[in-house]
Amino acid sequence: MPPARGRKVIVVEVLLWLLCVLLIVVGVAGTVLPALPGTAFVFAGVVLGAWIDDFAHVGWGTVAVVGVLAVISWVLDYVAGLLGAQRAGASRLAVIGAAVGTVVGLFMGLVGVFFMPLVGAAVGEYLYLRDHRQAARVGVATWVGLMVGLVAKVVIAFVMIGIFVVALVF
Repeated sequence: MPPARGRKVIVVEVLLWLLCVLLIVVGVAGTVLPALPGTAFVFAGVVLGAWIDDFAHVGWGTVAVVGVLAVISWVLDYVAGLLGAQRAGASRLAVIGAAVGTVVGLFMGLVGVFFMPLVGAAVGEYLYLRDHRQAARVGVATWVGLMVGLVAKVVIAFVMIGIFVVALVF
């Protein structure tokens, strides 16, 4: 039987690995839920996993690549929604409406998270121009942009996880 100090070290290491996995799982959830910075949590889990292993398997190069992917994800997420709105000629009020819709959607479950930005952008644009057709067009374009950003975030998060797992195992 190992000495008590050895068991404590093993327990701490197991707890740290559990925290690593928890951060990554919360990160994946955060790629869909706008309230959580998904790829930031995934990145934090990767850094923690690399640190636990003393950067033996997951080195600084891998951590840097995963960090760059996290930054790309943040940029894509922000730019995709704006590009969708801009392409449709959205007003500033429509962009604010989409942001408010996103926050309101958090309290309405998964359907709210996905569709309230569309509603918010459409309402904002309608209040700006009083044109139903343009409001609908801006709402849909903003929503499409946000969904493209969301899909990109999810894909990038899984690529980050894949790189981490490959580095850890091989």
